[in-house]
Amino acid sequence: MSEIAMDRQAVYADYERARQTFHDLLDSATTADLARPTRGTRWTNEQLLWHMLFSYMIARVLLVLASVFGRLPRSAGKAFARALNAATVPFDRVNYVSPCGAVKVFGPRRTGAAFDRVIDSLQRRLAAQSDADLARGMYDPVRWDPFFQDFMTLADIYRYPTQHFDFHRPQLTLNGELS
Repeated sequence: MSEIAMDRQAVYADYERARQTFHDLLDSATTADLARPTRGTRWTNEQLLWHMLFSYMIARVLLVLASVFGRLPRSAGKAFARALNAATVPFDRVNYVSPCGAVKVFGPRRTGAAFDRVIDSLQRRLAAQSDADLARGMYDPVRWDPFFQDFMTLADIYRYPTQHFDFHRPQLTLNGELS
């Protein structure tokens, strides 16, 4: 497997930008802002913020899976991705319902703290990865997320949650935003 070059500092900077944006959004939002519907989703702003956090949590799981599947025959990874793609309908339901319940348990303050913990964890994990590790990867369920590619390296997975974050950011309608 060939090694790849990854600009780790750019990933760290993206994580920090997302962290600052996330906290700015939470800190400036009123209760009414958080309860307001988003643009183009069925979630409230608070639920969409949780969903944005959840992509970083999912990245941690994907990194473990990719580390394992990156050492197995590619046919194993393809079969796993096919099975996950076949489960798209239940995944979509869980993906929708999870933020609805999570916001009731976590609330804005604990959601912000969870964002910090997951970002810190991803940064520590990235710092410990070799370039050879970052070149490993797995086949992914492309029907689950528009940012999932057929095959993603660990380097791709580290970039994924911020792509997802940036995609959803304009859908928030906090502080009376209409843009």
